[in-house]
Amino acid sequence: MLPLLAGLGLGLSLIVAIGAQNVFVLRQGIRREHVIAVVAICAVSDAVLIVAGVAGLGFVLSAAPWLVYLARWAGALFLLGYGLLAARRAWRGQEGAMRVEESDPNEFSSSKQVTRGGTTTRTALAPVALTVLALTWLNPHVYLDTVLMLGSIAATHGDDRWLFAAGAVVASAVWFTALGFGARYLGRWLRTPRSWRILDAAIAVIMIAIAVSLVLPVLGG
Repeated sequence: MLPLLAGLGLGLSLIVAIGAQNVFVLRQGIRREHVIAVVAICAVSDAVLIVAGVAGLGFVLSAAPWLVYLARWAGALFLLGYGLLAARRAWRGQEGAMRVEESDPNEFSSSKQVTRGGTTTRTALAPVALTVLALTWLNPHVYLDTVLMLGSIAATHGDDRWLFAAGAVVASAVWFTALGFGARYLGRWLRTPRSWRILDAAIAVIMIAIAVSLVLPVLGG
């Protein structure tokens, strides 16, 4: 059980940190929009990366660092664009702000609970899925943490490395499920256009800051 618990603990410590992926899952959870799909994509993506790292993909990335370099720039550009869109939503105020309607917080559903100007709106699944895939697979930290770090540490457990991997996979699934479906309880504080402007402004700052942090080591070195 020790390798399993070690993987669970390390997996949570790496995933819980605030990042672009977590911010997006949180926002979708608050909006109650495609939550099941978003959580599933995040959990499955992490599982694939963890398994790949334990299977030895980390050695490939070490031998071809340009892959991480490419992901760094692609991820920075994507996060910058997403951050600017969030800033635009925050700037538009009541015209573009979203608010969460009253609903049963115990209802296990990812159906929409969001209105704009009194008209029910809902983002299509395809752009939401593509966004969460981009936030996951274009993030170089995902490869450094999930593939390289977890893969390297798993190797120290010898034949029990797959138990370690299982613990990390469970940690990822539990975290994203809790974040996505637990976020709906924040809806009671986000019923006004102003509160959504503040949330979108915070998202814009976080996304742009992460984008800058991705390229600063390259520009500075």
